[in-house]
Amino acid sequence: SPMAKSCKEESKLAHMPHLASSYEKRIRPLLDAVDRLRRLNVMKEGIQLPTIVVVGDQSSGKSSVLESLAGISLPRGQGICTRVPLIMRLQSHQQEDPELTLEYQGKSVRSSEEDIADDIVAATEEVAGDGKSISNTPLTLVVRKRGMPDLTMIDLPGITRVPVHGQPEDIYEQIAGLIMEYISPNESIILNVLSATVDFPTCESIRMSQRVDKTGERTLAVVTKVDKSPEGLLEKVTSDDVNIGLGYVCVRNRVGDGESYAEARMTEAELFRSHPLLSKIDKSIVGVPVLAQRLTQIQASILAKCLPDIVTKVNEKLNQNMAELNELPKCLSTVSDAMAAFMKIVGASKESLRKIILR
Repeated sequence: SPMAKSCKEESKLAHMPHLASSYEKRIRPLLDAVDRLRRLNVMKEGIQLPTIVVVGDQSSGKSSVLESLAGISLPRGQGICTRVPLIMRLQSHQQEDPELTLEYQGKSVRSSEEDIADDIVAATEEVAGDGKSISNTPLTLVVRKRGMPDLTMIDLPGITRVPVHGQPEDIYEQIAGLIMEYISPNESIILNVLSATVDFPTCESIRMSQRVDKTGERTLAVVTKVDKSPEGLLEKVTSDDVNIGLGYVCVRNRVGDGESYAEARMTEAELFRSHPLLSKIDKSIVGVPVLAQRLTQIQASILAKCLPDIVTKVNEKLNQNMAELNELPKCLSTVSDAMAAFMKIVGASKESLRKIILR
């Protein structure tokens, strides 16, 4: 019966944190390793790291999706809120109180759920200046919280076509360049945030991801604002006009600060259960808990796929650098070392001359 089915769905949602914790023991060490490599800037050496990259047109509800996954408030307001890449590391931990840390330019700043939005704005201004321009220097936000999925994602600025007050004329080119840099590598999974209120093929973020991932095999779509535009949504996500290989997840995000994240999840579950149109969408592709689960699974498979190759590449680079080091002349720290080296060179030159003369 529908009632029994919905109870089953509810119990499945209730057990989501435990599902996340079973991954934890295996996934966390791998994520830590990738994180250390990212800090060491191995991308500059041409070694690509597996990454979930979050893209979306401005006002697609991108920030709200990340807020829902992390259960915290991010900067909001008119214009572009994200002006630098924000690496979000969600980690499950056992303590009652959440721990939030912002890392940038070699600094590590402790924050809180109340202050994090302001702290991100302050850090962004330090990294990208207090204007409206975009910077490629990332901030890292680590959120340790009970029941969190172990996930690392990179949030990029929302795509805007028209510069608004104070923004550089080439704002679109700046953002597009940054996004293309992050989504082009085959190791990147593209989390494309789409508003239910727009036509998917017209979304700039879809056009960009299609340029680098034609078959959509590494693109997952999240559809937001489903309650604003429920008509035809079922057809949109089942007909898939835009090649989303990893499928769709429809979500309802929290509205304003008046609603807690727990309340938002309950409202969301109720919406997809009882809404005349939205209830027809398969339960396996609706809700923030399902999104967290999908992302965790996708992340596990891309880590498993990419890590052996990364290990090989790192070893190759290491051997290459060791060989270069061995080629370098020995460091001479004392006068006697220098004299010995000089005599050796003179001796070698004499020997060469002798051979030439004897010829």
